Amino acid sequence: MNKLHFLMEEFPVMLRAIPETEEAKFGKMNLHQMIEHMAWAVKIASGKIEFPCKLAPEVVSKMHSFMMSDKPFRDNTPNNNLPSEPVPVITDTVNVAIHQLQSELVFFKERYENEEGLQIVNPFFGILNFKEQIQLLHKHAHHHLRQFGVTV
Repeated sequence: MNKLHFLMEEFPVMLRAIPETEEAKFGKMNLHQMIEHMAWAVKIASGKIEFPCKLAPEVVSKMHSFMMSDKPFRDNTPNNNLPSEPVPVITDTVNVAIHQLQSELVFFKERYENEEGLQIVNPFFGILNFKEQIQLLHKHAHHHLRQFGVTV
């Protein structure tokens, strides 16, 4: 399966199929918050939002190996760059949030296509190229689909 195609085409369709009232199987975010969270993750991958990597090189190496594996993120994986409670939504509806996510994915793809050799720092996984960013976003998307009971 093409992971970029999944992110750009299939993921938004799957998100639209989740009822807005669906409760998360784990974690504190509701569907709307999760979609905005994914748009935020894409902004990190495209460099719109910058977070330095403050982890020791040996930790980053282990994290990177995990990221490139087929192992899923654990339920309730902590993110020290997020508050303990979910951030309030900024878009009016779930559909608007999905549209924003799609726009961020398009920007992400175009940025890497237009800037050959681009690498952007991820706060947990270090300096990532386009292929590695896709791997991370794909793994992240699957994690949050599973959060709302969607199996891929």
